[in-house]
Amino acid sequence: MNRILTLTTDFGARDAYVASMKGVILGMVPEARLVDITHTIDAFDVMEAAYILRNAVEFFPAGTVHLAVVDPGVGSGRRPVAVRSGDRWFVGPDNGLFSLVLTGQRVDERVVLDRPAFWRTPTPSATFHGRDVFAPVAAHILRGTPLGELGTPIEALKPLHWALPIDDQQGIQGWVVHVDRFGNGITNITRTLFEDRRRGRAVKCYVGSTILAHVACTYTDAPGGEPLMLFDSSDHLEIAVNTGNASELLGIRKGAPVNVVFLEDR
Repeated sequence: MNRILTLTTDFGARDAYVASMKGVILGMVPEARLVDITHTIDAFDVMEAAYILRNAVEFFPAGTVHLAVVDPGVGSGRRPVAVRSGDRWFVGPDNGLFSLVLTGQRVDERVVLDRPAFWRTPTPSATFHGRDVFAPVAAHILRGTPLGELGTPIEALKPLHWALPIDDQQGIQGWVVHVDRFGNGITNITRTLFEDRRRGRAVKCYVGSTILAHVACTYTDAPGGEPLMLFDSSDHLEIAVNTGNASELLGIRKGAPVNVVFLEDR
């Protein structure tokens, strides 16, 4: 195994939570390479965590362990789990996060983490399973411990589903699923769906306080401070402002509707 472990949480940077988890891991695997994907997920937002993690995992080498702790149900009856999909491992709460990340992917093993011998303590904090359960289990996986030793196999993960756009021959109704730090609104409309429905026709996109009628290739296709739509690096339709903030300028937030209409030739 390559000893790479990524961390994705909603813990932010002002507290000791992330550092505590890293301390546990490094205490068990001093040679581990820890990569922060993000710790600025909106509090309790499982879907946002899944969106960001899903867009990152494919770029990590085989054998990487992904530790994700966005856990509004910590201390409750929700299950702690570890999952293997091919040559990638995932550790965290069973609250839909991993079912979203692994949508369309093969899942080879999944276990509920019910073996206290692999936790930091047999009496973990009811409010911090990230430190006391998930971090030590992730470290054991880095050491090469098989999932079958870490917990009991389970048949399925808790299901959670992506919101899909609604489409017909006239257009697509989608939503903003993520607003990045630049204020760009990332939608759930893929380039494949867009082009399949468009078939070369002119287009109008109604979003926030504007109407867009041209699909740009780059941000600089629009004058500075002007809005545009383009496809991002993951081939999803994005609403942006050249050197500006689309969320602020256009009044769009996560969940905002995005209506694409294809215009027939007259």
